[in-house]
This record gives sequence, C-alpha cells and structure tokens, in this order.
Amino acid sequence: MSSEKVSVADKLSKVSDYWNPVIVGELNNQHVKLVKFKGEFIWHHHEGEDEMFYVLDGEFDMHFRDKVVHLKKNEFIIVQKGVEHKPVAKTEVSVMLFEPSSTLNTGNQVDDVLTQNNLKTI
Repeated sequence: MSSEKVSVADKLSKVSDYWNPVIVGELNNQHVKLVKFKGEFIWHHHEGEDEMFYVLDGEFDMHFRDKVVHLKKNEFIIVQKGVEHKPVAKTEVSVMLFEPSSTLNTGNQVDDVLTQNNLKTI
C-alpha cells in the first residue's frame, strides 16, 4: 500500500456482510481493518495479540466474563491479549480494527461460519 489517502466511507460501502473484516491499510506489521457487526459473535481470546475496536457508526457491547462495556460512535476499546471477549451488536455497527497482521478474527476458536482465514484487501 502506498501513501495515498483512504476514504473510510468509500471502503465501508464495499463491506456487505457481517463479521467478515477487510484489510484497508497496513503499518508496522499491523492491519487496519473495517468490519460490520450485527448479532452476537463467539467467545474467544487472542494468545499473542491486542486488538483495538474503534466505532465508526452505530454502537455495540463488548462482553467480558466479568462486565459489559457499551461503545458508541467515536469511542474505542483495546482488548488485551489473553482476555476472553465477545462483541454483540443489536443493530448494525461499523468498526475499524487495529491489530497485528497475525490476528485471526476468532482467536483461539475455529468456527465454520465466522472464522475468516483469508481476508481480502480493498
């Protein structure tokens, strides 16, 4: 990827399915991803990676085993490696993710529907 500006709105308009992140940028072995959520994800954790979830539009709850954190537009949360979590969105939410390029979306879990092994770059 080169030093070109990125229109987040344009990239988001190309994301049509839920829980399927797409790569929109790379820096220092980190991926910048866009994803749309709706419904409940699965409980999982990442052994070696922290994740940052930045809400672009909408809102969702990040469930942890001991609490629930509600996130709205222009808010973010960093989930530390090893911490079990589950995103839940009652309505559609658009999120930007910052995470190491090695991060598998379902972490330590493999799900026939939700696990995305080959992310596309748009």
